[in-house]
Amino acid sequence: MIRLLIVDDSPLMRRLLGGVFAAEGDFEVAFARNGVEALEQLAAFEPNVITLDVHMPEMDGLTCLDRIMIERPCPVVMVSSLTEAGAGVTLEAMDLGAVDFIAKPEGAMSLEIDMLAPRLVEKVRAASEARLRRSLRLTDRVRMRSGLGARPRTASQKAAPAARRRLVETASTDGVVLVGTSTGGPPALDALLSRLPSSFPWPVLVAQHMPASFTGPLSRRLDKLCALTVTEVTHPMPLAPGSVYIGRGDADIILGMRSTGLVVLPAPSLPEHRWHPSVDRMVESAMQHFAPDKLVGVLMTGMGNDGADTMSRLRAKGGRTIAEAEESAVVWGMPGELVRKGGAEFVVPLDQIADRVMDVVGSP
Repeated sequence: MIRLLIVDDSPLMRRLLGGVFAAEGDFEVAFARNGVEALEQLAAFEPNVITLDVHMPEMDGLTCLDRIMIERPCPVVMVSSLTEAGAGVTLEAMDLGAVDFIAKPEGAMSLEIDMLAPRLVEKVRAASEARLRRSLRLTDRVRMRSGLGARPRTASQKAAPAARRRLVETASTDGVVLVGTSTGGPPALDALLSRLPSSFPWPVLVAQHMPASFTGPLSRRLDKLCALTVTEVTHPMPLAPGSVYIGRGDADIILGMRSTGLVVLPAPSLPEHRWHPSVDRMVESAMQHFAPDKLVGVLMTGMGNDGADTMSRLRAKGGRTIAEAEESAVVWGMPGELVRKGGAEFVVPLDQIADRVMDVVGSP
């Protein structure tokens, strides 16, 4: 049985979510009305996974998450509204250690919950098997056990990125790096992209499974952390070195040819692809415009198999591919499928992926 703790101050939401998971037959469900009760349940119920609302009385979701990751680390799925404000809070939660998020139903909740139920169950199942990094909040855990108390929660503070290169809109590029990720992806993108120098010679395309309201805040957050320029693709943009292009959520990211040269652009999602932005479609599009040896595919943490087929074909044709190793992936679904298909040239932990990308591309 999977022990699931549902933390939400709404009695209706607790009842609806509880009904969804009770119907599965292999979930043991407990409830908490706020962060204070949730912390009490950590020792009493020992959950395998937690769904955690953000806005609650007495102790809000972020404060509770902060305490969970210090006192008893456990996979947490945030319940978030699909707004830009909700996206900002969710990204902060993922910085603190949450592994994924689910959309909070709006309007007629009892009707929406039925439509959302399959994806809710899928995400929570995947989260229950997620691997939390051993180093996550390690310093704070040591401080807590030593009686010093954890440091106050603050927004992520990173070293200022190196000076950025001045981009020329018509700049040509020899190749492209294609990055796909899903569950646990934002921190993985942080780890990869923040280590690429301003002199990195190839553009980077990113398909991160997310709603449309989340990819803008994600790109702005990454842009502050990286030496490269990070932009959400909302319209056709020249493909230029020194740039990272984040696919807009609920759409796909593809390459196209214009009179001025190659551009990266958003495309309406297609029903044959289950997840969006689609990694498979992004890679397929790139293979139509570049020789295989001018493409590097990187598949990182995420549930499902998006990207495994096309990156395997890319590797078979002479392209270079990198899969995140199981030891560091929050969910080893997407990279694991690439490995199982024999399509991964390199299998390396997250903290080594940037170096491997630079070696393959020949970055100074």
